[in-house]
Amino acid sequence: MTQLDSTLQMLKALTDAKGIAGNEREVREVMKGYLEPMADEITYDGLGSIIAKKEGAANGPKVMITGHLDEVGFMVTKIDDKGFIRFQTVGGWWSQVMLAQRVTIVTREGKEITGIIGSTPPHVLPAEARKKPADIKDMFIDIGAASKEEALSWGILPGDMIVPYFEFTVMNNEDYLLAKAWDNRIGCAIAIDVMKQLENEEHPNTLYSVGAVQEEVGLRGAKTATHMVEPDIGFAVDVGIAGDTPGISPNDATSKMGDGPQIILYDASMVSHKGLRELVVDVAEELNIPYQFDAIAGGGTDAGSMHIATSGRPTLAITIATRYIHSNAAMLHRKDYENAVKLITEVVKRLDKETVERITFE
Repeated sequence: MTQLDSTLQMLKALTDAKGIAGNEREVREVMKGYLEPMADEITYDGLGSIIAKKEGAANGPKVMITGHLDEVGFMVTKIDDKGFIRFQTVGGWWSQVMLAQRVTIVTREGKEITGIIGSTPPHVLPAEARKKPADIKDMFIDIGAASKEEALSWGILPGDMIVPYFEFTVMNNEDYLLAKAWDNRIGCAIAIDVMKQLENEEHPNTLYSVGAVQEEVGLRGAKTATHMVEPDIGFAVDVGIAGDTPGISPNDATSKMGDGPQIILYDASMVSHKGLRELVVDVAEELNIPYQFDAIAGGGTDAGSMHIATSGRPTLAITIATRYIHSNAAMLHRKDYENAVKLITEVVKRLDKETVERITFE
């Protein structure tokens, strides 16, 4: 196994942590452990988002960098008489990536129960049924219980969180990283690392690194956290679509893993802020940091909530091209992560009061 350096150890801790929307405590504690030594103050919004503050120049603008804590997963809704678990999806899932996948149910006491999303053997399916994707409403989770009573005796109850099971893996090409929950623990890692880069440096603003809750069910924590912080500038850091696998045409997605962070021009939740976008591009060009543009007709990021909170905030989404998002495991490129940290750090260093005023209405 590859020896994990400190960065990989952090990425493993974040992605291994379990946390669907509304159940982000474990992930929040991991993020808090990394932010606490650097932050001047840590606070929380009423939904559970974590907000770490690092003071820079007095009376400088407020800059907020947000990754979301939650991952896509499921919730127990019912235990049937035979001990099988019925569930609700939490976040967006495509049924074809779900069958026969291993999952973990976390009880209210923190006990972890292994299960598998049940599938019918093709041998007993009619020919027509084999051609159709399974309907999520017909799926169940097998936890190896003989009865409802046995499942209940293990502490499982409706409302319990269910998360995909996957171990953080460094591929043979060690820049390629495979894990569950890159969406969006990579954004949390970027928010942590930008603060780390500025820990012992002067910066002309106050920096807020945020782990927001409930992005996958409506960009909710970013909205409440932005109301608390009232930033002058906002960045949402998330995953984006990698278009470098078979079956994806250049018309669907143009970005490639390893070619730099993605600057999102447009998505279903917002139009990127022109002045902030152009500043980021100028910094990337000045420092020869690779980057890519992308536009996503469907879906959105926390930037969608951030930019319309309170009286409106100049906001930009910067994402990492990622393969196989919203499934049990996804893949991204370490250099994209490192270049995103470098780019955002350098932009933050340039966000003084005059610059923020200049770009706000461009």
